[in-house]
Amino acid sequence: MSSIQELIALKQNAEIFTEEQINAFIDQLLNGSLHDAQIGAFLMAVFLKGMTSEESAALTSAMKKSGDVLDWPAEWKYQVVDKHSTGGVGDKISLILAPAVASCGLKLPMISGRSLGFTGGTLDKLESIPGFNIKFSPEDITKALETAGCCIVGQTATLVPADKILYSIRDITSTVGSFPLIASSIVSKKAAGYISALVLDVKYGSGSYQKTLFQAEELASLMVDISCQLGIKTSAVITHMDHPIGKMVGNAVEVIESIECLQGKGPNDLMELVTTQGGVLLYLKGICESPEKGKEEIERRIKNGDALKTFEEMAIIQGVEKTVAENLCKNPYSVLSLSSNNTILHASSSGFISDMKAISFGEVSSRLGNGRQVPTDDVTYDTGIQILRHVGDEVKSGDPILKVYHKEKTLDAGFKSKLEQAVTVSSTKPKPRNRVEKVIHRSSSSSRIFMVSQ
Repeated sequence: MSSIQELIALKQNAEIFTEEQINAFIDQLLNGSLHDAQIGAFLMAVFLKGMTSEESAALTSAMKKSGDVLDWPAEWKYQVVDKHSTGGVGDKISLILAPAVASCGLKLPMISGRSLGFTGGTLDKLESIPGFNIKFSPEDITKALETAGCCIVGQTATLVPADKILYSIRDITSTVGSFPLIASSIVSKKAAGYISALVLDVKYGSGSYQKTLFQAEELASLMVDISCQLGIKTSAVITHMDHPIGKMVGNAVEVIESIECLQGKGPNDLMELVTTQGGVLLYLKGICESPEKGKEEIERRIKNGDALKTFEEMAIIQGVEKTVAENLCKNPYSVLSLSSNNTILHASSSGFISDMKAISFGEVSSRLGNGRQVPTDDVTYDTGIQILRHVGDEVKSGDPILKVYHKEKTLDAGFKSKLEQAVTVSSTKPKPRNRVEKVIHRSSSSSRIFMVSQ
């Protein structure tokens, strides 16, 4: 077995690890024989010298095997699929996509996260629903898939423990931006769900951790290649995150918008993201002959009410009382309360809204209480931002454009100023822009060295 000193030296010299060497590192990581400084040095060597996709796949596989791997009934072998997003502002895609895809006969055991920084957390949004339980055992997950076909839960303590150790040290050694480390962290947790297909929503822009299209394509290509090497059919949808998604940013407000989308009343950009990603999954599993046909099937399942019914079943199996779930799906405002303290922001001039900086919306939403500055922070559910007018809309000076729900009687002056500055009104109408930039299937870049987000 290679020692940690030997492994660090190898990567410092830009050598390529063997699968046995990577397994040795994970074994030493788990048995507690490594000092944090040694782990940090290993991570920094990877950060600086990079990894090939084969090395990244070997690291991902070893991390997946570091803990429990979910097991399904034999008849589900080719039915279990998943979706992952790299995070954004107003990103409530999972709340809609999971029941929509499950209504087509697939199984989605979606393991999601909480908010940190300017990106919202899927679990925080769902916990705004009274009684919604995100703490499920593997047995609970299986039962949910039998009943509703989908569930959205938190990571169990025994799933990919190596990732928990590595991430805590990546965070304090400034090695979070390494593409091989990002990709192995994401894909290992998905692979531990024993899935057969995966769609990745890789965002770029001001409201994403990847700021450029090139960065998004690099990360997407690596994750697709790793997943395929592990036997998971995978495609990545590259989407822009310059403006908030849909019309709501927050916790309860995004659940409200998700229900409205499942009722067939979702805004165009949100529906585009849901149907495109859902359509890709249906195509990967051979349910539809093309992604376009898959998109049409997701649209049909939303329009005929199947997706909404599945969401209701998921809510009930995850702890929501039946009458509450029924009322939620009929009129979400009857179940989810929003703060009575709210402020309307108005257009400063006449013209066309040409920009809404997603990063500013995300930061203000987080500071309103919807997000965390550190993992131990509590969140609020009844605060958020409602977008009344969107990019491309014509407005007159004084027209209402945003409604902000806040805890205090008066909206913080700094928050108000930041949102006002985030909205640009121009004399000319901007060109319409789709959310989806491109779809990446199997990468041909397995011999390349992947390094950091630059």
